[in-house]
This record gives sequence, C-alpha cells and structure tokens, in this order.
Amino acid sequence: MRITRDILLKAARTVVQQRTMRDKHILCVYLTGSVIDDLPLLGGTADIDLVFVHDQPPSQPREIIRLTPDVHLDLAHHDQSIYNQPRELRIDPWIGSFLLKDPITLYGTQHWFEYIQSTVSATFYQPETVLKRALPLAEKARQVWLDFQLDPQNPDPERVWAYLQALEMAANSLAVLEGVPLTERRFLLQFPQRVADLGYPGMAAGLIDLIAPQMPSTETIEKWIGDWKSNLTRIGQNPDYPIHLSPIRHGYYIRAVEALITDEPASALWILLHTWTRAILSCQTDQESLEKWSTCLTELGIYGEHFQNCMNNFDQFLDQVEEIIEKWADQNGIDLSTLQ
Repeated sequence: MRITRDILLKAARTVVQQRTMRDKHILCVYLTGSVIDDLPLLGGTADIDLVFVHDQPPSQPREIIRLTPDVHLDLAHHDQSIYNQPRELRIDPWIGSFLLKDPITLYGTQHWFEYIQSTVSATFYQPETVLKRALPLAEKARQVWLDFQLDPQNPDPERVWAYLQALEMAANSLAVLEGVPLTERRFLLQFPQRVADLGYPGMAAGLIDLIAPQMPSTETIEKWIGDWKSNLTRIGQNPDYPIHLSPIRHGYYIRAVEALITDEPASALWILLHTWTRAILSCQTDQESLEKWSTCLTELGIYGEHFQNCMNNFDQFLDQVEEIIEKWADQNGIDLSTLQ
C-alpha cells in the first residue's frame, strides 16, 4: 500500500471516532508529530502520534497499535490534571511545544482544547519564555557531566544511557531556541539545520564527535545492526518488554537505520545506540548481548578507557552550548540572572 498523509489522517480519524464512541471520559484528542509536517515516512515506515486527554486518570499512559507492517499508532494518554496550569506548559519543552506546533484537533468537548492552547500560546514565543524552556535542558545536561566527575567509575549501561540523555538534552537546549525539541528518529537529521539557523553550524559536527568519535565503516555498522536486531527480537519475546520497544516498533527503527546508513551514518548510529542501550537496560540481558553492545560502543570510542575522553569533550561542548544560550539572551536583551 502506498502510504500518504491523507491515508494516515484517515486512519487517525477512524481510531479516534471508535475510541470516543466507547469512552465518554475522553475530553480531547489531538494529532501531533511527523504527520503534521507531512514528513511521516523514514525508511518507508511511519507512526501516528495521538494525544488523548481524559477527565480521570487513564488506565495506561501509552499504547502502541499496529495498523500495517509499516505504520503504527502511538497513543499517549494524559490525565486532564496535566493541563490544569496551562501557563506552566509554556515552559514545558515537550507538551507545550507540540501543543502549539500546528496540532490537528480530532475530537474536543466544550472548546477545551481551544482554551488550553490559547492560554499556553500567550507569551510562549517571547524570548524570556523560550529561555525558560532551554536553560533547564542545558542545566540537566551539565548536572550529568558533574555527577560523573564527582563519582568517576567505569562506564556501564546505566552511565552510557545517562550520557546519551545528556547529549540529547544539550542539543535540544539549542534546538528549542528555534522550534520544538528534536525527537528520536530525526534527532541528528534535523539538528544541523537548527544550529545553522542559530548561526553555529559547527555544533553539528561537535555533537557527532560525541556520539561517534571513531566513525566506523558502513560494513561495521551493518554488523552492529545485525547484533542490535537480534537483541530487539529477544526483548520483544519478553512479556514485560517496555512499551517504547514494542515489537510493533522494531521495523520503525530498523528500516530507518537501514535507510540512513549510507548517506547519514551518524543519524543511523544515534537511533541504533539510543534504542540498543534502552534495550540493554530494560530487561535482564544475557552476557553475549551485553558483550556485543559494549564492543560496538568501544569501537565507536565511547566506552571503556575512551569514556573519560568523551566526558572531557562533552565538557567543552557544554561550554559552547552555554555560551550560545548566553549570547542569544544578550541579543534579545535579557539578563540570564533574572531567570534563575
């Protein structure tokens, strides 16, 4: 089947109609994510991101539902209480940003969504508010670096995951100066344009160096992909697999990595590392899987004896991030000390 935006929108409307007919506690449903940008496909696969807002605590926070081998629904379930203080959502880089980024309301009662959206949008794009979204991300990334310095240890999966999260937060502290935060599959595809728009194109190469200090050959990445796919399969066979690594999503990740490996190897590696490390952490892992994962990271230069070098380079990257934010604030006439 040829996947188009219209087909994805129709599928979204159908599931919303079915759910709202059965569940009268749903206040609102809105569509967000890549379908909004008409860029849903990566590696021939797509997800449909829907946010359901309920008037009582939902039974589960998230659902993954297969539509076809190439398309799945990713349903987030929010309690209405999340939106009780809409002014606070102005400084939430995730809910607030995507609440305003051209969402499509597929169901609503009593103009609930319009009220929340209009309240959040007031001052949302003012420089002070933008900085209140960016600064906490940079500060959390710096805290991870500081924690590693205060408690130096050999890296393990928990530390690697903290490192990857810190990279994501640092990069997104710059990305939100120009728009919404960057999500998993298109993280490194879109970061270069964001920092170029800020006037700092070199930050993209700096981030790639922190992810892959020793960029491997295509043949090496292909070998890692095989090991990664095997680990995902084992995770999917565990009845307690984490929702974000549902077997329904495996093709969504795998085909994106395979599509990017030749022209965008760093982007492919980010998806692979991000999901593989989460898989290693999520369930009890056999020794063979752990060794293959650690071998990959060692050859990339972000594990074992190389890890401290990564921390040193990350420190320099964070210095640059902090300087860019400070300059952005100064250009917009804002004293950062008044925002602390």
